[in-house]
Amino acid sequence: MIKQRALGPGRRGRRSDMEGPQTERVVRQLRELYRRYGYTQYRMSKFEPYDLYVRNKSFLVSEDILTFTDADGRLMALKPDVTLSIVKDAKKGSGLQKVCYSENVYRTSPMSRSFREIMQTGLECVGEIDLVAMGEVLLLAAKSLETVSGDYLLDVSHLGLAAGLLDSAGLPEEGRRELWAHMGEKNVPALLACCRELGLDGDTAGSLCRLTSLYGPPEELLPELEGMVRGERMAAALEELGAVCALVPEGRLRLDFSIVSDMDYYNGLVFRGYLPGLPDSVLSGGRYDNLLRQMGRKDAAIGFAVYMDLLDRLEGGPDGPDADVLLLYKDGTPARAVLEEAGSLRQAGQSVRVERQVPEGLTFRTVRKAGERG
Repeated sequence: MIKQRALGPGRRGRRSDMEGPQTERVVRQLRELYRRYGYTQYRMSKFEPYDLYVRNKSFLVSEDILTFTDADGRLMALKPDVTLSIVKDAKKGSGLQKVCYSENVYRTSPMSRSFREIMQTGLECVGEIDLVAMGEVLLLAAKSLETVSGDYLLDVSHLGLAAGLLDSAGLPEEGRRELWAHMGEKNVPALLACCRELGLDGDTAGSLCRLTSLYGPPEELLPELEGMVRGERMAAALEELGAVCALVPEGRLRLDFSIVSDMDYYNGLVFRGYLPGLPDSVLSGGRYDNLLRQMGRKDAAIGFAVYMDLLDRLEGGPDGPDADVLLLYKDGTPARAVLEEAGSLRQAGQSVRVERQVPEGLTFRTVRKAGERG
């Protein structure tokens, strides 16, 4: 059941704390990264018709939604998600559509249950998704994490492995939800008990528990997985997983089959990104062809989001200065001379902040005075 909350006079969500120069710099770097890979900027309204979210409520991170009645009488909602809007607006039959975004979404905090305005940056690829598209998106997920910290981990799974295993055992789709929940918690005893309740044979139950427990680099785990394959779906999933992982540099990639997203929407490759010092994933993504089927489309999609609000927990924030050069000028210095000097530095590829005095709380690679040489 989706929880609707009216947005009345004076009611506002609390704005995310992540609005400082550190976050802005990361957002700029991610935008430039995605631009270099040919992704175009997507911009959307702050609100959408409420029924868009009602129809796809299981896809949402939070079931709480802020609503209001528009002037024409329609019930509208402040957007709690970006992906649904992108899929809704994507043109059918117009080839592969690659978009990136930096948008604020409106969700409740798990701790306080109060609404927050949260910045979310990410990308979506909609159309005919092949190995090249999947590899590129996973590579960009890794590069996005590396933008914040080189000490990241990108955990990857493929939903077709567990689904294929259960297909071979003849377990219908409606009997699998509890199994997915236990896999997501890595609760092997509860998973084993659930397998017994559902009447699964010992080999299937053992393989499912083993799959849930596996965690490590692809080069170590893929050979073991080959011995667990049962049926065409599982074989195809393992082949695709190995092919995609081979396209991403080794060292920061891990396989984790406890990543089980809602299979009403997700399928195939799914992944989450982690940074040191943060208990939760700061990046989440995967294939969501099933969402497109729910919305009456026949094509496919893959993407991810970076949750910028979580980064403020990192001690000291992302590395790097706020600008390359702080250019200081004195009262009486000709304005044209100051701006031309700053322009010359920018043309040389440096970011420049112009001030009369050193600002507090910011860092720079170089501090120079306007008019000085060298």
